[in-house]
Amino acid sequence: MENNNKGFTLLELAIGVLLTGVILSAAFSLYLTQHNQLSTQDKISNLQFNIRAASTELASRIRMAGFDLPEGIQAIQANNTNPDTIAINYASGELSGVQIEESMPEPSSILRCDGHDLSNLHENDLAYIFDPISKYGEYFIVSAVDYSSSTIQHNTSELSYSYPEGSKILKLMHFKFYVDMSDSLHPTLMRQENNEAAQAFAENISNLQLRYGLSSLVVVDVPVVEEMIREVSINVTARIARSDADIQGEYLTRTLATSVKVRNLGVN
Repeated sequence: MENNNKGFTLLELAIGVLLTGVILSAAFSLYLTQHNQLSTQDKISNLQFNIRAASTELASRIRMAGFDLPEGIQAIQANNTNPDTIAINYASGELSGVQIEESMPEPSSILRCDGHDLSNLHENDLAYIFDPISKYGEYFIVSAVDYSSSTIQHNTSELSYSYPEGSKILKLMHFKFYVDMSDSLHPTLMRQENNEAAQAFAENISNLQLRYGLSSLVVVDVPVVEEMIREVSINVTARIARSDADIQGEYLTRTLATSVKVRNLGVN
């Protein structure tokens, strides 16, 4: 009687194990490739979002620069710091036409704005008082507002002198933007609003370059006379937070260029 064994030889088993390993290795390699591609695409999406957010915010603030500002306050303060820094000032328009209707007896006196709407002014707001005759003004912190009598207190900010009747009260907006490079792996676009501490606005922004087109048709890094500014060119560069082996150790970057017309300077 014939002995018919249907098992596998050791050689066949070894070949089977080898083929299985090759297939699994190929499958795992494909998975890693797809995972890395998806991860990279996700990082690129975040990178592009950060660039757009940064560019939009900068353009929005620069467009308002100089709006309803009293004399003596710079609308744009440019610094060619590479990455560049910019500070922007404008009046919010929330206190349009507000002025004091009685001269101040003392620099510490209450500001009497009889008949004016102060509903947009609140405790701890940064305000500005401006004498249109002397062309002098200064910032102060609002300590209290009495809406029924239209008066403003500034107990923590004594003014330098007694302002006359007709002096304007403005709510000014101050924004400063710069790139914080203290963490070289994670550079961040910082935004400072008024007298508050600077806050992170957009992550992985590695460069900010600003150029200023003047009424003389010259383009400069830092304008000598801000009233000549007619356009600001904004270049924001973002990068992936860490090096990627697929691009040989270099950072993957994207740059978005845009330009903004400055409408409130040189209008007189």
